[in-house]
Amino acid sequence: MVGLVMKKELRHRIYGTTIEQWISLVPGELPIDAVALWQIVPAGRDGFGLAGDELVEFVKANILALLAKGAKPVIGAMDNVHVWTLVSYGETAEQIADAIIHEWRSSGREPSPGDVWFALPHIYGAKRTHNAPEGEADPAKDVRH
Repeated sequence: MVGLVMKKELRHRIYGTTIEQWISLVPGELPIDAVALWQIVPAGRDGFGLAGDELVEFVKANILALLAKGAKPVIGAMDNVHVWTLVSYGETAEQIADAIIHEWRSSGREPSPGDVWFALPHIYGAKRTHNAPEGEADPAKDVRH
C-alpha cells in the first residue's frame, strides 16, 4: 500500500472507515458468503474516491487480504451441480492478484457479478439443491460425496 499510505486519513464517504480498516474488514464476509471483485472496485472508486494506480493498489490489497484468509478465486458454476467453480490465476497470492487485476483492466469495463469472486472451501464446495432456485445453494442440505 505504498501510494495509499499517504491516504491514511482518507475515509469512506458513507461509512467513515479508513482504507486500512476497510481492507481488514472485507474478509469478515467470507465465512458467510463469497466476496466479489464487482464489490471491491466500487468501494475504492466511489467510497474512497480512488482512481488510476491508487485504485489498482486498493483492489490488490483487498484481493491479497481475501487470499490471506484462505479464499480462492471462483466464478459461478455452469455444471448445474455446484454453485461455484475454482479458477486458476496462478500459484502465489501476488500472481493471482496481478492476473485478476490484469483481466479486469484489460476488459475495459467495470467488474460484474459474472466475474471473479473469492470464497472459502465451505462456500465454493457447496452444491445446488433440488429445492433451491438456480444460483442458490442450501448449505443446511448440502450432501457431499
